[in-house]
Amino acid sequence: MSKRILIASKFYYTRGGAEVVAINMANDLTARGYKVGIFTMDYPQNLVPDNFYTAPQVDFGGNIADKLKFAARTMGYQGVKKAFKNALDTFKPDVVHIHNIHSYLSPAIVKMAKEYGAKVVWTLHDYKLACPAYSCLNRGKICELCFNDKSHVVRQRCFKESLAASILAYFEAKKWNVKELQQYVDFFVCPSQFISRQMIKAGLNPDKIKVICNFVDPIKLAGFKNNSSFEKGDYYVYVGRLSDEKGVATLLEAAKGLPYKIKLAGGGPLKDELMARYADCDNIEFLGHLNPEQVSKVLIGARATISPSQCYENNPLSVIESLCAGTPIVGANIGGIPELISDNTGEIFRSGDVADLRQAITRLMSRTFDYEAIAKESQVRFSFEQHFNLLNQLYN
Repeated sequence: MSKRILIASKFYYTRGGAEVVAINMANDLTARGYKVGIFTMDYPQNLVPDNFYTAPQVDFGGNIADKLKFAARTMGYQGVKKAFKNALDTFKPDVVHIHNIHSYLSPAIVKMAKEYGAKVVWTLHDYKLACPAYSCLNRGKICELCFNDKSHVVRQRCFKESLAASILAYFEAKKWNVKELQQYVDFFVCPSQFISRQMIKAGLNPDKIKVICNFVDPIKLAGFKNNSSFEKGDYYVYVGRLSDEKGVATLLEAAKGLPYKIKLAGGGPLKDELMARYADCDNIEFLGHLNPEQVSKVLIGARATISPSQCYENNPLSVIESLCAGTPIVGANIGGIPELISDNTGEIFRSGDVADLRQAITRLMSRTFDYEAIAKESQVRFSFEQHFNLLNQLYN
């Protein structure tokens, strides 16, 4: 009999990479005959599959009453325990697979899952267990002070640059600390070697860590497999959020001095500012938000994809999707990005260094690659089959 898997994710729509992975995992486990349930926060944009369970919605951005409810939720109150107990009692999972749950749900459900008797697997999409502000960033700069002393999140006010939010993050980190949580978790899945090392530095038991790379949406992967033409266009591409930590400003400073065309797909807080600043640059094109099919098309046609991050990227979907399209990467030497790039698949540059990025783009654009070989190797490496074979060992 197939196991019953309850997937917990604080949102259940395509809000970000973590949610995309959780949704695709649920779909593909279902396709393999597993009984899959979903536990999430009630939210208007959520998808609503079968076996769907929700905790009441909370919102940090509302009035003082809303903020107090949000604070209580992080400690495990405001209906989350009752809702999760209902999910456990009704669905009766063999395995509870945790994705992003902090704040809007609560790590209280991890303890409840273990006490219920389920096997507990937790995929770490970010650095929350090490850094109360999630990102290991303090006003745009890399910071690891909280790895050893969580009070720095308050001293630096680095969570949302807000004292109130930082205090809340501190108490959540103290309540649900690594020592407390790891006793309830059978395995932590780290999508990159880099995040596994960071988690060990923050106190996670190495014996509980398994490195399993993210996977590409099987529908999108099938589209890449059906592509028979590896003729590349005269442009390179950036796909992702237009924000400071993603290094987009560094990228465009490098791009404006190059003879090659760049296309940027995505939106974000810097979009209007960057569009105005580079309005006179004929080689810079802003595509705006694209749907998955359009993203696949632009990746397949590109000579290269740029991943210019200035934060600790974990295992970025934009990089592995590009490789599955047969498109090489120019990637920053930060976080888990370098693990995904070899001499046969791209170039690496110093994160935040405009001159070094410009040189790396120039080198790659002048090189010849076996695009088909990149695609075929990556389509195996980043398939759900590969991911599932490793994941299923943890479920059993």
